[in-house]
Amino acid sequence: MSYTFENAAAVEKVLPAVREVAPEMVSLRHQIHSHPELAYEEHVTSELVAARLAEWGYEVHRGLAGTGVVATLRLGQGTRRLGIRADMDALPIHETTGLPYASKVPGKMHACGHDGHTSILLAAARVIARERSFDGTLNLIFQPAEEGLGGGRRMVEEGLFDRFPCDEVFALHNMPGFPAGKFGFKEGPFMASSDSVTVTVTGRGGHGSAPHLAADPVVAAAHIIVALQTIVSRNVDPREMAVVSVGAIHGGDAPNVIPGSVLMRLTVRAYRPEIRAMLRERITQLVQAQAATLGVGAEVDYHWRYPALVNDEEPTRFARQVALDWLGEDGLLPPLAPLTGSEDFSFMLERCPGSYLIVGNGEGEHHRTGGCMVHNPGYDFNDAILPIAASYWVQLVRRFLSPQG
Repeated sequence: MSYTFENAAAVEKVLPAVREVAPEMVSLRHQIHSHPELAYEEHVTSELVAARLAEWGYEVHRGLAGTGVVATLRLGQGTRRLGIRADMDALPIHETTGLPYASKVPGKMHACGHDGHTSILLAAARVIARERSFDGTLNLIFQPAEEGLGGGRRMVEEGLFDRFPCDEVFALHNMPGFPAGKFGFKEGPFMASSDSVTVTVTGRGGHGSAPHLAADPVVAAAHIIVALQTIVSRNVDPREMAVVSVGAIHGGDAPNVIPGSVLMRLTVRAYRPEIRAMLRERITQLVQAQAATLGVGAEVDYHWRYPALVNDEEPTRFARQVALDWLGEDGLLPPLAPLTGSEDFSFMLERCPGSYLIVGNGEGEHHRTGGCMVHNPGYDFNDAILPIAASYWVQLVRRFLSPQG
C-alpha cells in the first residue's frame, strides 16, 4: 500500500476478509487512478465496476445517469432495504504527484479520491457477497458526475429510488487534514448549498480619455462587487452561515478603451433553504439597483446547483454507533463542524433518509502523508484507509440488515 498511519487500534479492527482482498482492491484503485474519466465519461470505470459486481453475484443495472451502476443483492425474507453510494468521476486537473500509477491522461486526474471511494465500496461488496450473512436488500450505487454536473440529481430524476427503493442511504468521503482511518459524523446540515451566478453588466463603450461620453460598466461592476459584500453582513443572522464570493470578472482588453460590458461569476452558499432563497433575491435586487443608479444595465443568470447536504438524525446516530461499537471512541473524530463545500449526495438525501460521513485521509501537507487537500494536483487517496473504510461498510450492512432485525 502507498501509505501507513499510526492507528494501531484501527488496523487491528480491519476485518480478516477485507484484509484478504485489500491488496487486489488497492491495485484496482491504482488502475482507476491511472485512467481518470471526467463527469459522464466514466465508461471504462463503469464497465470495470459492473463486471466485478456481476462476477461476485450481484444483479447489475446500468444506464442511470448514463454511466451510473446500481448493483443489488437480495438475501432471505427481510424487508429492509439499504443503499450505499460511491462516486466515480475525476477532475480536469493535471497531476503532479509523480507516482508510478499517476494519471496517464493529460489534464485529467483523480484529485478528490473518488477512485478510492469506488474501490472501498467494491472491497466491501466482495466481502459481503462472500459472506451472504444479511437478511434484506442491499443496493450499491456507483454514481457518475459528482464534480459539479449533478450526477446524483440525474440518478434521482431518472428513478433511482423508484427502481431501487431504500429505507436509508449512506455515503462517505475521505478528508485530508484529519487522522487517517478515523470516522466523523454530523447530524443536520453538514455541507452547504452551492449556486452559481453570472452577472453581465452592459454599458456603452468609449475612449478612456472621454469617460463622460460612455456608460462605464467597469466602474458599475466595481460598485456591485463592493455592495455584494453587504448582503451577508447585513441580511444574514450572524449566527447563520452564508457566502457570496465573486470568483471571476472579465471586461475590456486595453487600458484606454472603456468596454461595452463586464461579466462576473459568483459562488453562493448557505446551509438553510430560506437563506439560500433570500440570497438569490437580494443579489438580483442589489445588482440591478446598483446598475440602474450608475446608468448601465445588468442581467443576472442565477443557476441553482446543489442544495445543502442535511444528514438525518436517526441514520446518523446509527452510523456513528456502528463505528463506536466496532472501533471505540479512539476510532471516531471529535464532533464535526459543518463544511462550506458542497456535495450532490444532497439530492439523494432529499429523497431518502440517510447520512454522509467522512473518514480521515491523513494529516500533514504532502501527498505522501495523505494530507494534501483535495482538488490539488499533488493530492492522492491514502491506500491505508481503504481496508478500514471497507470494513466499516461491511459492519454497517451487517447491522442494518441483521437477520435478527
